[in-house]
Amino acid sequence: MRLPGAEALLPLAVVVPLVGAAVLAVVGRWLPRLGCDVVATATAALDLGCLVALWPAAADRATARPGGWPAQIGIVLAVDPVGAGLALLCSALVLAVLVYSWRYFDEPAGERQGLFPALLLVFEAGMVGFVVTADLFDAFVFFELMGVAAYALTGYRIEDPRPLQGALTFGMVNSVAAYCTLLGIGMLYARTGELNLARIGERLGQRPVDVLVVAGFVLVATALLVKAAAAPFHFWLPDAHAVAPTPVCMLMSGAMVELGVYGLARIYWSVFSGPGGVPPEVFRSTFVALGAVTALLGALMCWQQRHLKRMLAFSTVSHVGLFLICVALLTPAATAAGALYVAGHGCAKAALFGLTGVLLDQYGSVDEHGLRGRGRGHRFVGVLFVLGGLLLAGLPPAGTGLGKALAEAESEPAVAAVFVLASAVTGATVLRAAGRIFWAAGRKPAQGPRDTGTTGEGEEPEVRARARRAPRPMVVVPALLLGVCVLLGVLPGVGEALGHGAELFTDRQGYAAAVAGSPVAGHHPGAVPGPETGWHADAFGPALGTVVLACLLAGAALFGRAPARVRRAATGAVRPVRRLHSGLLGDYVAWLTAGVAALLIAVAAQTLGP
Repeated sequence: MRLPGAEALLPLAVVVPLVGAAVLAVVGRWLPRLGCDVVATATAALDLGCLVALWPAAADRATARPGGWPAQIGIVLAVDPVGAGLALLCSALVLAVLVYSWRYFDEPAGERQGLFPALLLVFEAGMVGFVVTADLFDAFVFFELMGVAAYALTGYRIEDPRPLQGALTFGMVNSVAAYCTLLGIGMLYARTGELNLARIGERLGQRPVDVLVVAGFVLVATALLVKAAAAPFHFWLPDAHAVAPTPVCMLMSGAMVELGVYGLARIYWSVFSGPGGVPPEVFRSTFVALGAVTALLGALMCWQQRHLKRMLAFSTVSHVGLFLICVALLTPAATAAGALYVAGHGCAKAALFGLTGVLLDQYGSVDEHGLRGRGRGHRFVGVLFVLGGLLLAGLPPAGTGLGKALAEAESEPAVAAVFVLASAVTGATVLRAAGRIFWAAGRKPAQGPRDTGTTGEGEEPEVRARARRAPRPMVVVPALLLGVCVLLGVLPGVGEALGHGAELFTDRQGYAAAVAGSPVAGHHPGAVPGPETGWHADAFGPALGTVVLACLLAGAALFGRAPARVRRAATGAVRPVRRLHSGLLGDYVAWLTAGVAALLIAVAAQTLGP
């Protein structure tokens, strides 16, 4: 049963940040810096309040039809607990980033005054709108609105050519993916005459699956996988993170990439999971494999980094692979596990980027080797950094640990091993950096002509002029985000709500009943209890084992010393993978094209047969 007020709260959740952004764009140049911060923060807090009020209404799906038009011709907004939770995460992170950024930029008043918070609010509107819409074309519009804001935020430092280059690469790769999505939407509209997600699924069920449907699915999925930074569509993400302002990285890794995974899950379950769509065994095998490759590749590249922002970006790539596996398992329990994992990871990763911003602000560098021992005066920041690494490794009883444990319980042993390895390696990399920077642990790293970053010879860590004492919000906000990550695994109400939400999310008939206005006889969305989402005693041991493995790997990196022959062999084995990340736009577009072709062949071969 929908609670009163959902019809107003759903559109307001999108309109409020857009109005705030418009106000800042118009009057921001005349307001003092404090005035811009107050307007932006109040707007983000108001939007978060709308979504908090919407949370109870979303318990059994909340829908709204702006203008009162029927689903056949109008736009429908719909959200369940999983979607409402993701929208809450996005809104909370925007508010956290705005508070974090109160004194991050010391800019004089002028034409750009208020531009940064205005772009953040546009970013928020795009993210929330993408989550709550039930229309395929509107999902594309909101996704591109989010993308345009992200491009501008990545290249915000226009006086520096590196952010502009990163923003250009980001924008071009994602624009090519957007053209693929438009082509896929056109194919599906030509076949069904519908844009409403549920109604497209109903129409596809009226005839057998064919090449057009498979091609439409792959093309629509392309932009989602590019935004999610799944391999081989991930190349833009480390380059963009390396040059984007730290608050922007907090949002891109904390919320934006997760939206790509959510969009893939939403579109598959509502459009392609029924008759005439992509068979579940095909989706499962294809995307479990893609997720495993992404997770392992991201972990490998993360381990190789000394540039802290690239390190965290590749960690995000690795965790996106784990989220894809959760989606591809196609069970309510795995979906609930993925939702918890996404929420915990979003908070932890945003906090780690925020802490990296403190180092950048204080020392003008994000180079792990160059910062060795220089963080001794910021031990509290170091403790938070260690906690973030442990959370990435799945420290119980935090949300990341609970989501990982639930996902492993739903997986085959080989897939569960991917969760253990990827989370241990990414967590160990952060622990290694923390030990080296804040405690000068281990041997002094050897410097040489081949000791370079991911993108080739001459890779430079991000540098800016040394600043004043770190503003308090830059430390308090990451500490609060890490605390939220822990609470997500402790508070039983969160897991229960997401468990019930996972049942609704994977219920195609119920979604059609709510969105398309075609009731299913005898269908009661709240009648089926959700999967168990709490901690069990037998889950703590494996979770702690992964954390111990991460600590051992970090210790080996800091204090161990492999024979020269082994080091040369490892370097030679990894070098070809590192060279793939060339930093060249043409290479990245080529990989995108190859990825689309490979995905199309894989899905078509399994779906259509010989």
